[in-house]
Amino acid sequence: MSAPLRRTVLRSATKEVVIAADQPFCVIGERINPTGRPVLQKALREGDLSIIEKDVASQVAGGADVLDINMGVPLTDEADLLVRAIQLVQRVTDLPICIDSSVVEALEAGLATYQGRALVNSVTAEDDRLEAILPLVKKYDAAIVALPNDHDEIPMEAEKRLLLTEKIVRVATQEYGIAIDDIVIDPLAMPIGADSTVGRVTLEVIRGIRERWGLNTTCGASNVSFGMPGRHAINGAWLPLAMSAGMTSAIMDARTPHVVDAVRAADLLLGNDEWGSAWIATHRRRQAAQAAEAAAAEAATVAAGTA
Repeated sequence: MSAPLRRTVLRSATKEVVIAADQPFCVIGERINPTGRPVLQKALREGDLSIIEKDVASQVAGGADVLDINMGVPLTDEADLLVRAIQLVQRVTDLPICIDSSVVEALEAGLATYQGRALVNSVTAEDDRLEAILPLVKKYDAAIVALPNDHDEIPMEAEKRLLLTEKIVRVATQEYGIAIDDIVIDPLAMPIGADSTVGRVTLEVIRGIRERWGLNTTCGASNVSFGMPGRHAINGAWLPLAMSAGMTSAIMDARTPHVVDAVRAADLLLGNDEWGSAWIATHRRRQAAQAAEAAAAEAATVAAGTA
């Protein structure tokens, strides 16, 4: 008998987002992250957070439901940057936030600042990480993304990942009193370019997690295509496959229409977009925006010709 399906509730000060199997897929916008972005790293070292406003706008326009915030820049005060970034994001959008940090002090500062119910990204099955982070998750009534790897390895076998998931669930619920609904598992989507079997293994893990615990799942969507050409096409194929196996959210770049469209089409086909209303509304907005751009371009051409 399958476990009951869980509902993970996130909130900003004014907006609620539910991650669940009967809800539209939750797109967690990943852009507010300095990794691989030297221009943003330089700005953050200088205390300039203005680029973040543009990142928020682009992710919201692309259809993000939640925004991931990472301020991990070497040789900076990450706690201070994270607090300032959270405050800025909450001023310009009502989307809930996923706080992404491996530094416990920064994580606590961010959770203390955030006005709402956050998702914490992330914790592993390592004993010391569980001991450091789960008390903060409980204290600030947050939800948690957990990865089934430990000190020894990132397991390549599905059953080993499921065993570590069992450990995470047991420790979080029994030792720290965290509700099982508030545990979101990242099944460890690995680069397909390194091993062509990793996609099937991760799909097996997703199915096992849903069957045994009914937990919600997420992943770094671009991990699968890392190192391969045509990455958007791979990501756009991977996410619907993962959704059909039970995945309910992903940390991804909402600025990629091809990939977001694949997710929303899968929502429609899996019955999570009643009457196709969200799909139709999205495309009507896109058509209206394209028409407005065309009209503006034509007006500019006419103005230039009469000047």
